Amino acid sequence: MQTRPEPSHSEVAREAAGSPALARLRALVEAHVPSDARERASKERFLVELDRLTRPFDRDADPVHVTASAVVAGARGTVLHRHRRLGRWLQPGGHVDPGESAAEAAVREVLEETGLEASHPAAGPSLVRLDVHAAATHVHLDLCFLLQVAGDRDPAPALGESPDVRWFSWGHAEEIADGALRGALRAAHAELERIGPS
Repeated sequence: MQTRPEPSHSEVAREAAGSPALARLRALVEAHVPSDARERASKERFLVELDRLTRPFDRDADPVHVTASAVVAGARGTVLHRHRRLGRWLQPGGHVDPGESAAEAAVREVLEETGLEASHPAAGPSLVRLDVHAAATHVHLDLCFLLQVAGDRDPAPALGESPDVRWFSWGHAEEIADGALRGALRAAHAELERIGPS
């Protein structure tokens, strides 16, 4: 019985590069138009990393990996949560689970971190911001989507998530945001103005 040799790193990389999920991810990033210098640099780094990464959504495969987040829009403004470790107000988001797309991960993360059922706009997922940032011992290549919430419910995060979650007016959210979040809020608010409420 012959054993098949283990594929080389370059063979694995070629196979991953040809995967439909990676091709969709690359097309999404390539099509996105950056709104400022930070986002331009993030897009450039994102594309370089996509050339290198064989499993870009797998946080165990490489310290650099793709994450998903969302600016949540509703009648009361936008929802932010105070990150447990960082102590900063951020949009909900996190790692992409096996078998889900980044757009699906954003919806799941919003539900887990805020308790709110959010959805993509009627026309489909709307990528509003790319951001590359350090996170402890790894680097996140973040895809930030616009999600909408119907109704006027208060956030109720899942057990184990940050309990400090609340609605902010768009203006107040921008005042307390860091540069990355401020860019995401502005892009999401502009997109919401363009498409109108759900």
